[in-house]
Amino acid sequence: MENELPKRKPNRLDGFDYNSSGAYFITICTKDRKEILSNITVGTGVLDCPKTKLSCFGEIADKYIKQLSDFYENLSVDYYVIMPNHIHLLICVYDSGQSRTPVPTRQNSIISRFVSTFKRFCNKEYGFNPWQGRFHDHIIRNRDDYEETSRYIYENPINWEKDEFFVQ
Repeated sequence: MENELPKRKPNRLDGFDYNSSGAYFITICTKDRKEILSNITVGTGVLDCPKTKLSCFGEIADKYIKQLSDFYENLSVDYYVIMPNHIHLLICVYDSGQSRTPVPTRQNSIISRFVSTFKRFCNKEYGFNPWQGRFHDHIIRNRDDYEETSRYIYENPINWEKDEFFVQ
């Protein structure tokens, strides 16, 4: 059929319980990669590293990341960075138990609830929705993956111009 919409590639690991204990690398992007959350500034000195300077929208996002990390008792945000057009988070879920459904849907996993609540709180304060509809997740497999991901988050501002989300 000509008018049939293209099928989206599923972005969830088939059969995985997203409520299970573990670590998850999450990326939340702005619509059309609009750079509204922060600016990456470079100092003038030899030893100056690029730094992230939050916009008013980035400050609101930062506030809700911190608040929601405290709100969810079985979840912690271990590392995060607010880039100009996306946010990276390393989230750990602790002993949340098995979900009531055989395979949690996007809407009922603790990670999805966290992202949805975060976006909703930000949107209310912003007065508009700047977010892309979906978010990207990666299940952290082991200690090396965790350390590599945390290093990636920490170094993301330094590597901004090489980042896949960089828009010139």
